[in-house]
Amino acid sequence: MKGLAAATVKVKRSDSAEPGRLSVLNADVSNSLSAKSVWTFLFRLHSKDFGKVNRVPMEKMTLAWAFVYLASLPATASLMADDFSALYKKLNPSVVTIRTLELVGDGGRISQQQALGSGFLIDERGIVMTAAHVVHSADAIMVEFADGKTIDAEVISTSPSSDLALIRLSRSPDNPVVATLGDSDSVEIGQSAIVIGAPFGVKHSLSVGYISGRQNGSTLTGGEQLELLQTDAAINHGNSGGPLFNKQGEVIGIVSRILSESGGSDGIGFAVPVNLAKKILLDAPSFWTGFDGVLLSKELAEALNVHSGSGVLIQRVVKGSLADQAGLRGGKFKLSLLGRDIWAGGDIVLSIQGTTCDAPHDFAKIKEQLAQLRSGETITLVALRAGKTIQLTVAKGQN
Repeated sequence: MKGLAAATVKVKRSDSAEPGRLSVLNADVSNSLSAKSVWTFLFRLHSKDFGKVNRVPMEKMTLAWAFVYLASLPATASLMADDFSALYKKLNPSVVTIRTLELVGDGGRISQQQALGSGFLIDERGIVMTAAHVVHSADAIMVEFADGKTIDAEVISTSPSSDLALIRLSRSPDNPVVATLGDSDSVEIGQSAIVIGAPFGVKHSLSVGYISGRQNGSTLTGGEQLELLQTDAAINHGNSGGPLFNKQGEVIGIVSRILSESGGSDGIGFAVPVNLAKKILLDAPSFWTGFDGVLLSKELAEALNVHSGSGVLIQRVVKGSLADQAGLRGGKFKLSLLGRDIWAGGDIVLSIQGTTCDAPHDFAKIKEQLAQLRSGETITLVALRAGKTIQLTVAKGQN
């Protein structure tokens, strides 16, 4: 390392010293070495979690002792690397790569769009948890395991507002390894965070960082009140839907999004807390509707000449889904309106089961109403199509 070549520190381990302590025989430090840079580096090391490392008061350290302190770190760093290596080997088989295919119409032409994401197995019968934006409007889903084997899957539950989804494999995987769901309420800022996923298609990649904060995601989720775990572990395209683990190997979050000026990882990533995922997907799951929509703001509604001032503009409808069976139609052409890219020309849903689609909290009520319906009972939607109000009905199916 440049600047360190001129510094020589000889150390030996004292037989009478406590384990982990070093005694100095000789320290010959060249004046060409910047003491300031050493102290800056040590301060950064001192502020990070290197496990059970004996902390040396910084103000009492001489430059010689600084080198002794540095000399003692490689063993600790190696131990930490070994710990993560063992943990990675244990956790990796539970993580999957998800590839999707979506049929998109544009001006009468149909094109195929492929997408990439991650997920993790939560049930040995073939249930995978992931992010809603990865699979919600997919026409076909393929799940690949660490051993390279692939299995088709279908969506069984999604919550787009919280970016959570469950998919079910067409068959049970061979030798399944199920991820352990932890307690995200106990997560504290400064704890280690581990991400395994497929960034840019590089499958089963590991990145390690810290929990950087707990953020209210209202500015990220269209007004939905949602707390997110913030981490500086590297997150890129393809990590979405993958697990955020703690050092105990428990899932504490589902990777959702990043804030970035470059389009890649800038050290600000967000994950949905796993306790919220348990509540939404496992305790009171919502069934899959099969459409992707945009909740209209007052300004968007006015620009689209929607006199009610609210509604959900349907973007895409998945063939064979509940929305498709109801007869909903997705957008036909893409445009930029009020700084937002949308698919226009599709239906605008005004109400579901008599509840208007005005604000995010209305969908919580709609979800409760639909959950109370038995299989086969009728779901009624009122929509705006080509300037006319229409009513659509469909029978609730079974997941």
